[in-house]
Amino acid sequence: MSLLHQLRRAPSTHSSPCRVSRSGKRVVRALSSNATSVDATAQSRARPRVVFSGIQPTGIPHLGNLLGALLNWVKLQRDAAPEDQLIYSIVGWHALTLPQDPKALSAARSDMLAVLLAVGLDPKRSIIFHQDENLHHAELAWILNCITPMGKLKRMTTWKSRLAASRNARDDSEVDESLLNAGLFTYPVLQAADILAYRATHVPVGEDQQQHIELCRDLAESFNRAYKGKRPLFPLPQHVITSSCRVLSLKDPSSKMSKSSPDLNSRILLTDTTAQVRSKIRGAVTDSTLGITYDPAARPGAANLLSILAACTGEEVTTLAERYADKGHGQLKADVAEAVEELIKGPRAEFERLRGEKQYLTSVAKEGAEKAGQLSEVTIREVRARIGLV
Repeated sequence: MSLLHQLRRAPSTHSSPCRVSRSGKRVVRALSSNATSVDATAQSRARPRVVFSGIQPTGIPHLGNLLGALLNWVKLQRDAAPEDQLIYSIVGWHALTLPQDPKALSAARSDMLAVLLAVGLDPKRSIIFHQDENLHHAELAWILNCITPMGKLKRMTTWKSRLAASRNARDDSEVDESLLNAGLFTYPVLQAADILAYRATHVPVGEDQQQHIELCRDLAESFNRAYKGKRPLFPLPQHVITSSCRVLSLKDPSSKMSKSSPDLNSRILLTDTTAQVRSKIRGAVTDSTLGITYDPAARPGAANLLSILAACTGEEVTTLAERYADKGHGQLKADVAEAVEELIKGPRAEFERLRGEKQYLTSVAKEGAEKAGQLSEVTIREVRARIGLV
């Protein structure tokens, strides 16, 4: 059953541990093994879905980004019904909530667009654009800010984790709140505007963003109540958790793989060479216990490697653990390195080709922004009318 079909079945969809399947030369995320079929007639009657998601242009994606988000987007595109709308945005304004080097950010915007195309997103099927090239996002964010209670924003927790990550702090308790700027504090409202500008019905994001989707739903409901029309303006978007696969740092398996870690060997980037992939996996933290078992609490390093291998091969992690029970970490690491290389080599080569085609990337971004603007203009026009700004 396709992921889009799963979306039609329930308000929030959780998938089983991540898997990857191969179709020709492409590598994409597979579906949950316990999914059931959906009646074809029911599918034909299902209302079109508007799927929105975004990614920050803050450096080359790592393996966790690839498995946790980007390949899921490709899967959604492949399985979408013809009438479904798929909207993917590079959210540059969100990147500004933490200090950025202007030249590096400009290059990262272009690189991220090349990445999205390299992994398999098709600008003829999906709308792919830079958020900062559609001013409707900022306008709607301000309007939503004006109906957002401060108490709701204070209960948001992700700004603390983002500050902690940016400062390489061990946990949120080490965060200095004097470093919190207004943009980082209110960025969940901008995220809500990103979604509601297109009246999205489904938002595939990680579990750490669930709190923000709940805020988005609250704001949509608040606006609908405060500014009534013949019908509610905003649908209440459904949070779709696209993966339960959590790729951890190769050097500290107690934390997620992160681009902000000062240790370059803690993560595998899409641009890493074959030699770099092997070196980083070979140096991954494990333990001295003989044999391989899947025990995330007691043996997080080995469990992380097994999870990565399961994601790349499409096998159950417990099945892999049984197969490697009498093998050593060396063999496991060699096989993980081979599987990761097989996963990224195609997108890596395509990315290196695309990143040099600046004119093509500019044209894709321009066309995507125009399509996005046409959709959001309809929403903004009605928002202005309902609140009296006409």
